[in-house]
Amino acid sequence: MVCLRDPLVEKVCELYEKISKLDNLSPSKDVDTLFTQLVITCIPPYPMDVNKLCTQIQDMRTNLIRLCGNAEGLLEKHYSTILGSYQKPLQHIQLFPYYSNYVKLGRLEFDLLSKHCPTPPTRLAFVGSGPLPLTSIVLASHHLTSTVFDNYDIDESANSMASKLIESHPDLSKRMNFYTTNIMNVSGEALKDYDVVFLAALVGMGIEEKVNVVEHFAKHMAPGAILMLRSAHGARAFLYPVVEPCHLQGFEVLSVFHPTDDVINSVVVARKCPRPSVDKSVIVCSKCGDHMFNPLSHKSFMEELAVEDHLC
Repeated sequence: MVCLRDPLVEKVCELYEKISKLDNLSPSKDVDTLFTQLVITCIPPYPMDVNKLCTQIQDMRTNLIRLCGNAEGLLEKHYSTILGSYQKPLQHIQLFPYYSNYVKLGRLEFDLLSKHCPTPPTRLAFVGSGPLPLTSIVLASHHLTSTVFDNYDIDESANSMASKLIESHPDLSKRMNFYTTNIMNVSGEALKDYDVVFLAALVGMGIEEKVNVVEHFAKHMAPGAILMLRSAHGARAFLYPVVEPCHLQGFEVLSVFHPTDDVINSVVVARKCPRPSVDKSVIVCSKCGDHMFNPLSHKSFMEELAVEDHLC
């Protein structure tokens, strides 16, 4: 099998076998070591299109992404519990080992958002905020200092932990709200009020789930509102789901950015189209529907694109 002879794929498979045999994905020496090795393996730029890998490796990748998601959730709960034990949790937020990555990612996402939304949003939704809502905290503290953040998560305990982190902060406690619900149950009456919606990378870990969420946004978000998504490129797609522009029916893709440093996630910026979404059975991309996505009409898209091989 050709892809199994690829040294990077071989290494990822080796790590997957070890990770999948772990009894518990909560933070520990073994868990931390294996996931650190996985990230180190996948971070360097690597000429790979994971969509072209064989079925066996595709299945492994799907399972690995879910394991990564579960481990990430447990890591966040672990550190949210530690931070929540302090009287003023946010003064100790740098205890989280990847805090600096969130600072870099927050700056990147703010810079991209500002190019397409020069006026700071009045109200923003973050979907999949989790027990340690670092993106919302970083953006609200350093970049969008007057914006109201509505954080959505399906896990009530996660929201309870997240709320505890900001309740003692005099500013954020007034501008950050937490709602326990499946975003698919949030109607247009609520979604149409947001200038910007952020979708966390692990909301919809399978592409069908992700597309269903995007279709819901296309139906209910206000025309002209911005959707920010996280994706992955190259070998980093073994860690997170990939969102292609052709998955964003009902949206005009404005920017796609693939970092090459220790910020793992790619960032996609899209704007809700003024016209209704097309039939869900139609795949719309630059090859078959420039009314939805035409990179040649968006200079910023071409300027910001870090890697060329991103289209369907």
